Amino acid sequence: MLTIDYSLLGIKDGERVLDIGCGEGRHSWEPCKRGKCLVYALDIEDEKLKKARDVFELLDKQEEANGNWDLIKGDTISLPFKDASFDRIICSEVLEHVPDDRQGVKEMVRVLKNDGIIALSVPAYLPEAICWRLCKDYYSVPGGHVRVYKANELVSKLRHNNLQILTTRRKHALHSFYWIARCFFGMKNEKSLIPSLYYKFLVWDIKTKSKPIRLLESLLNRFFAKSIVFYASKNTRQCEEIRADGTVTGHSLANPATSKLHS
Repeated sequence: MLTIDYSLLGIKDGERVLDIGCGEGRHSWEPCKRGKCLVYALDIEDEKLKKARDVFELLDKQEEANGNWDLIKGDTISLPFKDASFDRIICSEVLEHVPDDRQGVKEMVRVLKNDGIIALSVPAYLPEAICWRLCKDYYSVPGGHVRVYKANELVSKLRHNNLQILTTRRKHALHSFYWIARCFFGMKNEKSLIPSLYYKFLVWDIKTKSKPIRLLESLLNRFFAKSIVFYASKNTRQCEEIRADGTVTGHSLANPATSKLHS
């Protein structure tokens, strides 16, 4: 399940892409399959990086990877890269785990090239607030969520760091109900009947991509999305427009010049 819309990121061949807090790599594999870019997948956990590597190696073996990739162990608040190293940055469902999110945003902007684009997602306020209210185990665990974001709060932090918001998207409303059910019946009760059945429904939906269910979720996303995604540019000139339908017009936001990246 992907939260980031790659058509809005507009990754081009030869560009450098950083996936911060990549986990097992779901948002790193896709750009590597789509084009001849260089993807850096960064996470602080060795086990997750190992699983991401397994999939990357499988993609290489099956000749499904068009781009190159590398895995790096690192911390969001102290990224091991030089300034202006990346054309595109992905940071999906990470900042809610980071105690010093201001420093996290500052580091992302530091390593992003001028006119580069960042796609950043966090849990949307309403379902997240409900989960926090229902179950302490949802957030009070090692590595758990440390805050509930209001959209305006994050927008303010992005703008404070010289990022211009291009557009936003709301995603995965159907998953909101799953996590609320998990919290209601107990996060530690993984075999609870209703959440288990609903989970099977979500898996079926991902596999089948049923049009009626996709339409239902697009309607629910307007007011009960699980995640909100911000697409923002670190720009030194006038930004192009990203239309509501996701199409892009005007001059390219990407800086065509590339520089050697050092870890």
